[in-house]
Amino acid sequence: MKPKPTSRLPRRVALKWMVAASATISMLDWRSFGAPAVTAKGYGLDANLLETYNPGDLWPLTLTEAQRRTATALCDVIIPADNKSPAASQLHVVDFIDEWISAPYPGQQAHREIIVNGLAWMETESAKRYKKTFPELTEPEQHSICDDICFAPKAAPEFRTVANFFSLFRNLTTGGFYTTPAGWKDIGYVGNVALQKFDGPPPEVLKHVGLT
Repeated sequence: MKPKPTSRLPRRVALKWMVAASATISMLDWRSFGAPAVTAKGYGLDANLLETYNPGDLWPLTLTEAQRRTATALCDVIIPADNKSPAASQLHVVDFIDEWISAPYPGQQAHREIIVNGLAWMETESAKRYKKTFPELTEPEQHSICDDICFAPKAAPEFRTVANFFSLFRNLTTGGFYTTPAGWKDIGYVGNVALQKFDGPPPEVLKHVGLT
């Protein structure tokens, strides 16, 4: 039976998310595997986030349905559901990653090369070890692969390049997850919320600044 396509987040929401998360994700010089470049022009210096964008309006998205399934499964290995928050896939983190690596800017293009080829490695390794796709693996099987690549400084020589992929993918997953309201709630971030009661600064603080 052919797997069902993964659901997609409205693109305008994903673009807003990408702009917000760009302030939290480091644009490091990651080691590249090599992938075709994107030639789209992008949205310029100021994205109009009030528009309703459809796929292809700004830039074509990168991930195929098969790649999305692999990325979704890997997102959930990194951030599974628990008693405090949903899994990364439930918050459509894969849509954020797809938008991020599809954007035609140098930093994102370097990331695109690594993500596309890293996902291909995950599938090759899954077939090699278990003769199944990565999303079809059991949780222990998925973890057995990820355990070999989850910490680059201690990765075996044959896994060091793909360990850089995992590090980047983990950064993108967590960067996307923790810029959502559910992610804020998970870490206890309140944000711009009015206090029910404000008693003012403590007397010692007022004295220190000369206001008493």
